[in-house]
Amino acid sequence: MNDTGSPLPPDELGHRLVEVFDLVGPLYRRALRKVEQGEAIEGASVGVRSVLDLLRRQGDMTVPQLSRIQALSRQFVQRMVNDAAARGWVQIVPNPAHQRSSLIRLTEEGRALITAVLDREHTLNRQVGGDLTDAEVRACVRVLREMLRTFDHVDVEDQTRSAR
Repeated sequence: MNDTGSPLPPDELGHRLVEVFDLVGPLYRRALRKVEQGEAIEGASVGVRSVLDLLRRQGDMTVPQLSRIQALSRQFVQRMVNDAAARGWVQIVPNPAHQRSSLIRLTEEGRALITAVLDREHTLNRQVGGDLTDAEVRACVRVLREMLRTFDHVDVEDQTRSAR
């Protein structure tokens, strides 16, 4: 084990990152289940919640932009946008930069909904123990960001087509 603060050799790093993947999968699935339990309260599915939160953080976006950032197929994101639009949480507006790809805009109702969802999630996240420090959380985010960057080349649309 390398506790010197120096970068791990690639072989050791590869083995250690398997530990991270082994934790991230179950964590992600459990967190999704918890968010899905909130669907009964707010009425927003996990997919719609993701779209609303991204629009809250980034502003108006197209479906292709939303799908690229979330690493989800355009078809899936379009269904989530359609669901959110039907409930009045987003509106589809003309895109001055691209006639065929409309902008998706968060409505006031959508903003209120995602704020309520995030408030509920924040209450849950406050229960995380372990006396974590800001430095530890920053290090975790850095590691996960680097791991995600490793898979930037994965084409989500291709995977969706081959799964059919």
